[in-house]
Amino acid sequence: MADLAVIRDRTHALAGRSAAGRGVSVGPAPAAYRMSLRCSSSAIPAISDALGVKLPRRPKQSAVEDSRMALWLGPDEWLIIDEASDMMAALAGIEAPHSAVDVSHRNTAIMVTGVNAAELIAHGCPRNVSPEAFPVGACSRTVFGKAEIVLYRPAAETFRVEVWRSFSDYVFAYLADAARDIE
Repeated sequence: MADLAVIRDRTHALAGRSAAGRGVSVGPAPAAYRMSLRCSSSAIPAISDALGVKLPRRPKQSAVEDSRMALWLGPDEWLIIDEASDMMAALAGIEAPHSAVDVSHRNTAIMVTGVNAAELIAHGCPRNVSPEAFPVGACSRTVFGKAEIVLYRPAAETFRVEVWRSFSDYVFAYLADAARDIE
C-alpha cells in the first residue's frame, strides 16, 4: 500500500509546471491515491459499501463521495481516486472476489480549467468533449496525442487528465503548446 506521506512528499512528475492560453490553464493535480479495481457485478454492492462510494455501472459514468472518485472504465473495471486517504485497507475484509491494485505511483494527473478547456482537450483527443456528448461527471479511457489517458470532467469548465507518469511530460507539453494556439 502507498503511504500518503510518501505520495505528498514525492516530487510530482510535473512539479512547478504550468501553462495558460486564452481562457484556459493547465497544471498538475494534487497528489492522490489511485486504485485499479476489477470485480463482477455481484461484488459491486459490497465493494461500494466498503469504499464509501457507489460504483457506477454504466459507460462514461462517475461517482463522487467526499474526496473519493469512482470512474467507470469498463463493465467490470473502475479507477478509484482519492486525494485524502488510502483505499486499500477498506477492501481488506471483503470476501467478494475482486482485484484491487494500488497504482498511485504509476499515474499522475493534469488539470485543464477555464472557459476554453474543452477546446484545448479537443486539440489532442478524438473524443467528442462537447457538453452534450461528454457532460459533467463523464469519464472515459481514450487517447491524447499518442498517450493513453483517462479523461474525467468534474465540472463544466474542468477536465482531469489521468496519465501514466512516464507519459506525463509529453501530454503536458502537448497541452501547453496547444494552449498557446487557443484564440
